Amino acid sequence: MTIKLAIVGRPNVGKSTLFNRLAGKKLAIVDDTPGVTRDRREAKGRLGDLDFTLIDTAGFEDATDASLEARMRAQTEAAIAEADLILFMIDARVGVTPADQGFAALLRRADKPVFLVANKAEGRAGDTGIIEAFALGMGEPIPLSAEHGEGMAELYALIAPLLPAPRSLDVEVDEASLDAGLPEEDEKRPINVAVIGRPNAGKSTLVNALLGEDRLLVGPEAGITRDAIAVDWDWQGQKYRLVDTAGMRRRAKVQAKLEKLSVGETLHAIRFADVCLLVMDANEAFEKQDLVIADLVEREGRSLVYVLAKWDQVADPRAHLEEMKLVARESVPQTRGAPLVTIAAQAGVGLDRLMKAVSIAHRDWSARVKTSDLNQWLHAVVQRHPPPAVSGKRIKPRYMAQMKTRPPTFVLLCSRAEEMPESYKRYLVNALREAFELHATPLRLVVKAGKNPFADGER
Repeated sequence: MTIKLAIVGRPNVGKSTLFNRLAGKKLAIVDDTPGVTRDRREAKGRLGDLDFTLIDTAGFEDATDASLEARMRAQTEAAIAEADLILFMIDARVGVTPADQGFAALLRRADKPVFLVANKAEGRAGDTGIIEAFALGMGEPIPLSAEHGEGMAELYALIAPLLPAPRSLDVEVDEASLDAGLPEEDEKRPINVAVIGRPNAGKSTLVNALLGEDRLLVGPEAGITRDAIAVDWDWQGQKYRLVDTAGMRRRAKVQAKLEKLSVGETLHAIRFADVCLLVMDANEAFEKQDLVIADLVEREGRSLVYVLAKWDQVADPRAHLEEMKLVARESVPQTRGAPLVTIAAQAGVGLDRLMKAVSIAHRDWSARVKTSDLNQWLHAVVQRHPPPAVSGKRIKPRYMAQMKTRPPTFVLLCSRAEEMPESYKRYLVNALREAFELHATPLRLVVKAGKNPFADGER
């Protein structure tokens, strides 16, 4: 089991910048505005030949009430309790503040290895702050610059004795596993589930309910989540990676830089998801922005599940559910067949139904249809409803095969492919969906013209 290393400190000292550097990629949103990070997030980190699990935390605030800052503090305290090693970061250019002194006192009570790092120490502007850091009683501070990568060697020398020895590079190769190829490894990959929707729809509450713990910040304030937070989870023996995302408002309303960065993180999560859960407040479902998000998921080729949250607040559940099903079919016809699940996350109602829908959606998204079955189906469906003639000339579908999965993509070879009407393509896709029960996934149909053996003088 790898060592967990938590990066803690007051707001705007550069914790997320160091987190990104040690993770080797820009995972956390970084900005000069204090308090950008709110949830704690984990990632695999590496420094030289040392491997560990990183925990990025919110800036530590001196608040104990029911405010957002107090909830952020609780998340940081949970990270400290979970970590094996703690990096306490201060701003060398600002020096030691009363908040730093209070945080140092709390860390001393944690009874865990704590190392003091003085960030933003490039040049001579941080010399005074480094000297002041000795007064915290946390040992000799390590001057570094997370943004420019300075001081990483000193950090390595400090934490290396506490981490397990690096793994040997002499690895025995199992030829049988090489012959098996990549599919077996792909089956072990967790299913990526992106939880998306408008602000304050109940996304973080849903993730917490699935995990069975207060892993993410929740509250009545809209827009609490900023980063896309990935959490690994196991359900009935299947591994999942739940990705909680920031709420997506209409593009015209997204003006602030931080919100643009958050929306960018959400779009990235959608592109790399297997299944997207579109969470909507049951009493405000399928508004224009919800339809825009659903259309985006379909265009990205991700499997979609509609989630009506806060269902316990609906006055007439049965009538409202029928109305929502009708709205889903008529407003977003391109996602026809996407499961619609009702939940009350705080009460734990509907979570099993939701995960069954996720499992079905992922199965359909990864489905493969035999070529022989496809062509038997094609012959029957064309006999029942032939394509219309264009300029008095018939379009003749000849052969069909599946090109790839995720989402299922099919190629149809026929004469005059460029003249096939879009309405007939939709007919084929809908018939394909019904015949092979591929209801919970987007389908792609590529129509191509077969090669003409008499073109260019060929015989």
